[in-house]
Amino acid sequence: MIRMALTKGRIEEKALEMLSACGYDVSELEPDRRGRKLFFRVGNADIEIVLAKAADVITYVSHGVCDAGIVGKDTIMESDGRFHELLDLNFGRCRFALAGPAGKYDEFRRGYGHKIIASKYPRVTKNYFDSLGSDVEIVKIEGSVELAPLLGLSDAIVDIVETGSTLKANGLEVWEDVARISARLIANVASVKLKKAEIDPLAAALETRIED
Repeated sequence: MIRMALTKGRIEEKALEMLSACGYDVSELEPDRRGRKLFFRVGNADIEIVLAKAADVITYVSHGVCDAGIVGKDTIMESDGRFHELLDLNFGRCRFALAGPAGKYDEFRRGYGHKIIASKYPRVTKNYFDSLGSDVEIVKIEGSVELAPLLGLSDAIVDIVETGSTLKANGLEVWEDVARISARLIANVASVKLKKAEIDPLAAALETRIED
């Protein structure tokens, strides 16, 4: 038996589509059957499925209460958990980007003054600017990070960007791409060895359903 955590929401929906396409019976998770349950059994395999928030997927897999999980690369990059990243499932695609007021990128890069960057993802932001050798002050924002430069709190933001329409509507634009994001299959460090016979077939089946 292996236990797998799925990130609730869009990742969960696509992951279940993939599992179903691989031949796994996930009918118990269909919306009209599941009710308020968060813990399920795959009908034709020794797999249990747990639905959880993204950060909790990392926690459950890191601590070994789940053997595997499907979670976004954004959550992985922001976490400090210990686990193996097995597969890029290539759905839920978007990107981390550095963004700021339209037309101000050259001014931002030329300036030598103190730079303030707002983000919901301080670890990702710090690692990015450290890689550039830039020393910046990072302000963590929980809500609409686009407000920070509009209100004068920050010079720029680092955030997840899909279409860029929200940035444009608020007078901002993408300045630099930071990292590509997509859903990933992860596994507990011990489970990769102790449950190799169970995890490897699951990973192999999912790999056959990865779309370009």
